[in-house]
Amino acid sequence: MKHLEENFKLAKKHDRRAQKALYDLFSAKMLAVANSYTNNIHDAEDILLNAFLKCFNKINDCKDWKSFPFWLRKIVVNDSISFVRKNKNILYADIEIADDYPEEELDENISQINIQEIFSQMPTGYRLIFNLYVFEDKKHQEIAEILNISEGTSKSQLSKAKKWIADYLKAKKNGQKHTETVKN
Repeated sequence: MKHLEENFKLAKKHDRRAQKALYDLFSAKMLAVANSYTNNIHDAEDILLNAFLKCFNKINDCKDWKSFPFWLRKIVVNDSISFVRKNKNILYADIEIADDYPEEELDENISQINIQEIFSQMPTGYRLIFNLYVFEDKKHQEIAEILNISEGTSKSQLSKAKKWIADYLKAKKNGQKHTETVKN
C-alpha cells in the first residue's frame, strides 16, 4: 500500500514513472472489468487505455490515494457502459417482472463455473445488468438511470440473466450446448 500512496502522489504531479506504476498495478484487473462489459478483448483494451488517459488527466479530482482504485474502477465501468451503449444495439424487453429463478440452481457446482465462458455467451443486455447489479452493487433504480430503461426492465433483465445462467449451467452439466438465443 505504501507504493500505491507514493505513486498516487507522484502521479498527481504528472510523474510518468508513477503513472506507469499505477497502470501496471491496476491494468489487468481493469481490463477484466472492461472485458466483462464488452465481451471483446480488443474493445476492452481500447476502453482501458482511454480510461487511464482520463484518469491521469483528472487525477486531481481524486482526493485520496485510498479511494483511487474505486475511482479508477468507476471510470472503467462508466466508459465500458458508454462504449456498449454506443456500439451495440441492445434490446430490452419492457415486460412484467418475471418470478425470480430459483437461486439454489445457481449454487450447484459453483467451483466449476467458468465466468469468462459464461459472459462470452451471455446476451449483452443481460450481461450489462448482471454486472451492474452483482459486481458493481448498483440498485435497480440506479441501473435504470444509467441505461435509460425502466426499473421494471432492469429487474426483469436480471431475473432473465439468472435464469439464463442457470439454464447454461444445467446444459453444461448435462454435456449439452446451451441453445437459447437472444438478440443482443
